[in-house]
Amino acid sequence: MSASDAKAHLDARGLFCPMPILKASQAIESLNPGERLEVLADDPAAPSDFVAFSKRTGHPLCENSESGGTFRFVLEHK
Repeated sequence: MSASDAKAHLDARGLFCPMPILKASQAIESLNPGERLEVLADDPAAPSDFVAFSKRTGHPLCENSESGGTFRFVLEHK
């Protein structure tokens, strides 16, 4: 999936726990089921936070990658 395939994008770089999750939660709720949200974050806790968020909410974590200290997550609205 490319970044352009996501319906919404959230740049949470520079924010620390719990802000990336809180902002992602708000953003994904504005989407329709099946639409995807791309999140960029640089908080070292973000990978485990987004895995836990996905399990807790049921929104599938479709992608989880890291490049140059920036984490990229793609969540799908359930």
